[in-house]
Amino acid sequence: MNRPDRVDAHSSPSKPQHGMSLLRDPLLNKGTAFTEQERAALGLRGLLPPCVLTMQTQADRVLTNLRMLPTDLEKYVALNALHDRNEALFFRIVCDNIDEIQPLIYTPTVGLACQKYGLIFQRPRGMFISSRDRGQIADILMNWPYEAKLIVVTDGERILGLGDLGANGMGIPVGKLSLYSACAGVHPEQCLPILLDVGTNNEELLADPYYLGLRERRLTGEAYDSFVDEFMTAARKTFPGVLIQFEDFANHSAFKLLHKYRDDACVFNDDIQGTAAVALAGLFSALRVSGGKLRDQKILFLGAGEAATGIADLVVSAMMAEGASEAEALRRNWLVDSRGLVVKDRAGLSGHKLRYAHDDQAPIVDFLTAIKTLKPTAIIGVAAVGGAFTPEVLKAMAALNAQPIVFALSNPTSKAECSAEDAYRYTEGRALFACGSPYDPVKLNGKTFVPRQGNNSYIFPGVGLGVIASGSRLVTDEMFMAAAHSLADCVGKDDLSQGSLYPALPRIREVSARIAAAVAQVAYQRGLAEGPAPNDVMSQVQAQMYEPHY
Repeated sequence: MNRPDRVDAHSSPSKPQHGMSLLRDPLLNKGTAFTEQERAALGLRGLLPPCVLTMQTQADRVLTNLRMLPTDLEKYVALNALHDRNEALFFRIVCDNIDEIQPLIYTPTVGLACQKYGLIFQRPRGMFISSRDRGQIADILMNWPYEAKLIVVTDGERILGLGDLGANGMGIPVGKLSLYSACAGVHPEQCLPILLDVGTNNEELLADPYYLGLRERRLTGEAYDSFVDEFMTAARKTFPGVLIQFEDFANHSAFKLLHKYRDDACVFNDDIQGTAAVALAGLFSALRVSGGKLRDQKILFLGAGEAATGIADLVVSAMMAEGASEAEALRRNWLVDSRGLVVKDRAGLSGHKLRYAHDDQAPIVDFLTAIKTLKPTAIIGVAAVGGAFTPEVLKAMAALNAQPIVFALSNPTSKAECSAEDAYRYTEGRALFACGSPYDPVKLNGKTFVPRQGNNSYIFPGVGLGVIASGSRLVTDEMFMAAAHSLADCVGKDDLSQGSLYPALPRIREVSARIAAAVAQVAYQRGLAEGPAPNDVMSQVQAQMYEPHY
């Protein structure tokens, strides 16, 4: 496969790009930071103003302009434009200001950006492969100029909690891969976002004059399956050993695709497995405060889709690791969907719910009654039903538990089950709380609580880095279990004392490196890696981490 040689700031290619083409390549462009010597050697004299700026001065200027913009969407657009012209500077700013920038390039702002994708579109990023390209996908993938090691792919059918956004869903793979590079140091050149455009059933988008996707109903059934299968075959042939992350597929597709490919391809589903690991890590942290054991908890999920069953499956495995039988562990995890409590006698249950359809329990329609009946120690919201954890729900949990575990993990913020302030207020400051969207610290009764996001960005970048660093052939549940333990181990006593169940976000590269080392170690131990284990796995991981400097 013939692909053009690429360079970075530290390489010495035989034929580097030159002049205006260099300034227009975001992987190579340094803008006003090109030195006098570089300008002379690379045909840049006269193409830039004469002043040479440092990267830090450039970053300060970008941040000054960014902070003057009135809305988060405008900030998203500005950052996206920077990403398109100077990747090193973009990632330097993200890395150095992760608390401020991550909510702008990912949740919650990316949800609105996806809804407005056609309106704010500037330049394409990644690849759009449509159902009209059937039979030609391998040829199309050859148009990508780099050797991809990591693909994040979506079909846009279930974007966050917003539903079917069709081609507008491209904002999610782009955002995820930005976090791979910023949070775990996966080189941007190795990252490929892909949107599988199989149409949309969203009537508003079909009527939107700015919608950029196929204006037709979604492909379904055998035609859809064969299209995805062609993509998977072509992607693995074009980019041997590539890691493929399935992202924001609807439930009926997500489980099927994961189960179809996971045993012979290097794939995972972040909505199922990444969410599970970050939630399990939060539970481990919460139990360090309450003093209980995971196997003794009873967990009630609001939601019964990818996230809920993914979390429940990993929790069951963790309970079994603590000595519980599978039957005992299953009995401690309950699901509530749009029709009420998932129980054995209910008709029409889909396959992924059946494992948690318990018998000897009468049907219960509403969540509050389920709490009062089952008496859970933890509630986890992953159904994207905004405000579902009402004051009555929170008070009921507080009446049942000295320190109730309350995870409101749905995003964007409009879909959050409750706010941090409500979680603490209605439990008298006793809740062990995690959220899916960012919230400011909460002051209550003289104490300041610092809630932190149970965001998948704590997990998937490190998992991906570990898989790439080790050359693992598969991504296993054991790797996600190792990731959850590693993340929980990064939470210190000072974090727990202020109600933080996750480490501070500015530590994310350190956290990702530790997770990557743990994941790589599993790959070596299970014979999944492409070579023997090095003497120092952590050093191997760190040596592969991209650092955004000129």
